Amino acid sequence: MPHRRVAVTSPQTRLAHARRRARGRWRVPVLDPADVERAQRLFRVQRRRAMVAVGWLFALVLLLPLGFEVWPQLDSMRVWGIPVSWLAVVVVPFPAMVFLAVWQLRRAERPEDEA
Repeated sequence: MPHRRVAVTSPQTRLAHARRRARGRWRVPVLDPADVERAQRLFRVQRRRAMVAVGWLFALVLLLPLGFEVWPQLDSMRVWGIPVSWLAVVVVPFPAMVFLAVWQLRRAERPEDEA
């Protein structure tokens, strides 16, 4: 039998609803004990996968300056009159972060689809 998706919300959401910032009536979702266990397992799997993505993000952010330190000649090399090191700072991180975000999103959704 397919599992029903339930929105698991932050306790802060309860405060926002109590302050009437959100429209409509809101009730705390009550899960069956089996669903609670499944949600906790899913959370642990997604948290582990997120830590891998955060690790890659830190590697990207830290290895780029280290690469400039290892290869200082990148400052003297120019493309269209712009130092290659500057181009690398502009061109490399943002597409890499978009790729990393899409990759992480697919990895986070996969356990939900399998369960």
